[in-house]
Amino acid sequence: MKHSKNVYYAKVLLFGEYTVIFDSQALTVPFGHFSGEISFINRNRYTDYNFAVQSNKDLKNYGLFLKELHKNKKLGFQFDFLRFEQDLNQGMFFESNIPIGYGIGSSGALCAGLYDEYAVNKIPSITSVAKEDILELKEIFRKMESYFHGISSGLDPLNCYFKSPMLLEGREKISFITLPKSPIDHAGAIFLLNTGKSSKTGPLVEIFIEKSREKAFGSLLFEQLIPVTNSCIDALIHGKSDLFFSNLKELSTMQLEHFQPMIPPDFNQVWKEGLQSDKFYLKLCGSGGGGFLLGFTRDFPEALKNLKQYGMEPIPVYRDENYF
Repeated sequence: MKHSKNVYYAKVLLFGEYTVIFDSQALTVPFGHFSGEISFINRNRYTDYNFAVQSNKDLKNYGLFLKELHKNKKLGFQFDFLRFEQDLNQGMFFESNIPIGYGIGSSGALCAGLYDEYAVNKIPSITSVAKEDILELKEIFRKMESYFHGISSGLDPLNCYFKSPMLLEGREKISFITLPKSPIDHAGAIFLLNTGKSSKTGPLVEIFIEKSREKAFGSLLFEQLIPVTNSCIDALIHGKSDLFFSNLKELSTMQLEHFQPMIPPDFNQVWKEGLQSDKFYLKLCGSGGGGFLLGFTRDFPEALKNLKQYGMEPIPVYRDENYF
């Protein structure tokens, strides 16, 4: 069967988790350390056979969901179900090393890959694409990814599809951006911390939405969380290091205080350690509850020493001037 050889990178949502639901800015970047691709069982390659069989089974179930969307005229594009089902019967699966439930786009890469491979007259994955096409794709991906999360912004698959840093400003403005070569201090880094357990996005999003209906938290959301999130993004994009870390510390402090259901208990102490020492700051990466946490530091070697005392080995997303 003819199929693409495209690889779909993981993504890291640097800023905008949860607040993007209420139209804050969001900044997301591709992360090539993890990736996925469409493949076939026993086709001149070696892989985890049990993983491949399970992936094939999962894709068949997902196909039923897509068919239901199509039947109800909610899919939003023409999907080649005939070729998709033929490929599944030939052993097609999604070969991926993106950890599932870790907040870095495992379902986003899958949705991007299936759209790229089986959409008829697909919107091309070029950064010169029209604004209207980007918004149309975001809506398509929102529906496709809702199978996995219940609620989706569509931003993760969009980033996995275009493989470019993207800035979201409200629901109607999405732009491809180029971040500065050294967006934070030269010795600094952006990194991931592995909490060692996966998490489900849907229940945590429900907790957040319910909490947002409370008067006090609603005020905090719109008067503090969203403004400081937007300020972090603006400072990072424009290379304003001092302002960036000042805003970041404020955001990290608010998340530690108000997002306890999303922070694994074992990581409360190291989170506090970063805030008290100013050696590094932690924040959620995606919905939290497990998966990865996101860290930022002005001095990566020093932060590394601190984190190793907790038995933690950070994965750099950005370090020095080798950005992503």
